[in-house]
Amino acid sequence: MQADLSPVIAATAQWLTRAYPAPGGALASALCEVQARQAVTVAAWLRYPTPMDAALMGMAGPGGSGRLDWITGADGAGAGDPDADAWRTWVDEVVASWAACLLTDPELAALAVAALGEDGSSAVTPAEFRRLVAPDDRDHRAAALLRHPDLLAPVADLHRAQLLDRLDPEQSLAA
Repeated sequence: MQADLSPVIAATAQWLTRAYPAPGGALASALCEVQARQAVTVAAWLRYPTPMDAALMGMAGPGGSGRLDWITGADGAGAGDPDADAWRTWVDEVVASWAACLLTDPELAALAVAALGEDGSSAVTPAEFRRLVAPDDRDHRAAALLRHPDLLAPVADLHRAQLLDRLDPEQSLAA
């Protein structure tokens, strides 16, 4: 299943790191990318928990970055070669929104990583997602924009309610 989601994970993580770039050099960029990829991976695995879900998404397509580009004011259209931005068609808006929620709320990120292990279909350990769940000072500096709650709010708020429902379906039935 992970291989089926790899284009979505790669494209959505790339979109996040381009929309909220690392302030610094190559090391900061790498640390920012790792954090984005971890958040997107958790979000994608939660969004598409079964091979059937991933296959259906693959058939229908993830939707692309158009709305996200518009909301954030990111430059979504290249001036030159249209194939240069073809990766943007693999960006999943819901996955990006859920990843933004996880990046701005470490407690929610820990809950999401724990939820991955509860379904029994994957052997997920929190150590695999340490930079997402327990970032150190260097991680925070590298991803200052990527983890800033105010900056990510427009993206995170798009589908936050669905993420909360996914992580605690019992609570939404009682409300």
